[in-house]
Amino acid sequence: MNSRERVRASLNFGQPDKIPVDFGGHRSSGISAIAYARLKESLGIASGDIYVYDMIQQLAIIEKPVLDRFGVDTLELGRAYLLEDHAWKSWVLPDGTPCKIPAMVQVEQKGGDWYLLSESGVPLGVQKKGCLYFEQVHFPMADRDFSGQDFGDLEEQMKQNLWCAVPGPGSHLELNVAGLRMLAEGAKKLRESTDRAIIGLFGGNLFETPQSLFGMDRYLAYMALYPEAVIRLSEKLCEIHCRDMEKWLGAVGPYIDVMLFGDDLGSNQGPLIDPGMYRHYYKPYHKKMWNLAKQLAPHVKILLHSCGSIEPFLEDLIEAGLDAVNPVQISAMRMDLQALKSRYGGRITLWGGGCDTRTMLGDASPGKLEEHVRRQLQIMKGSGGFVFQAVHNILADIPPENIIRMFDTVLEYR
Repeated sequence: MNSRERVRASLNFGQPDKIPVDFGGHRSSGISAIAYARLKESLGIASGDIYVYDMIQQLAIIEKPVLDRFGVDTLELGRAYLLEDHAWKSWVLPDGTPCKIPAMVQVEQKGGDWYLLSESGVPLGVQKKGCLYFEQVHFPMADRDFSGQDFGDLEEQMKQNLWCAVPGPGSHLELNVAGLRMLAEGAKKLRESTDRAIIGLFGGNLFETPQSLFGMDRYLAYMALYPEAVIRLSEKLCEIHCRDMEKWLGAVGPYIDVMLFGDDLGSNQGPLIDPGMYRHYYKPYHKKMWNLAKQLAPHVKILLHSCGSIEPFLEDLIEAGLDAVNPVQISAMRMDLQALKSRYGGRITLWGGGCDTRTMLGDASPGKLEEHVRRQLQIMKGSGGFVFQAVHNILADIPPENIIRMFDTVLEYR
């Protein structure tokens, strides 16, 4: 099998020739640009700049020699865009490593701190001196009366929050005639250049977007206080997402294999909200979006990024039409990989859970790390429904030798 066939076989619960591997195929299977620079040095790769495609999380574009070295089967759609030198500008990572960032990203330094700005110059996020990532500081609807909102200007307000307003490769293109043409052309060229499975980030957040507009603390309170307004907001978000999805999938649908949605529903200790709230506020709209996606692009699989302890939601997510879930945070409550496979195997693909980045990848001895990875692979061997991915992004402080050992263990096992 080639990489694309391998990933699709596993998503269809068939038997791939070997376990598929994801590294950098989406924005929670990637690597900090700081860690990536050290990894390249350890691998003896001196060519190429460090390109930061996700400015908020400071994730690096993983180059072909690294993908080949680790037998990676996936690609992120965004690498099809911003291919010209002038589309990037120089910046410096917090540890002093020089890098390139998208030229359209607006950054400003004040004292020792860096700010990400909106198109109109509003500070949206800050990276304090000594910090490694940007933190949201502007919540555009925080001062509004939530209960009385008709959310008529929701789309405009979404452009003023950190997670929607800071563009990356691909997301910088508007969904108009010219932008859709460029989306389609880039996706087509990428498809023709590789046999790796291509993952397109759509987003479609229902639970997280209101948090970025009102603030998490306020929105969680509103869910209890103003149920009718929460429903109105979910309906409006779903309407916007479905409209955009029709345009976006019309352009890139023929050229991608997986479509990524996002909504973090869990913490380390359990769900962030009661499953009954999920069923009332979000499940109908997830179902509507995912059904529409499958009507527009039947070959494309639906992958949801959702951190933490999400086992209590899995039955509902499956019923709503979900095909796969990542990052499978095995350190969280009720997220043991063997238990998840026993209960949900053959019904949803577990995309992740291959190595615990929180308790293993950074601190474990080489032997313990290898034993841990082998155990996870053994659990999922021979059944399909699994894509190897470390649990979320590899962070800046992870030693390169541990990253290499993790992927070499997978290569040896395969």
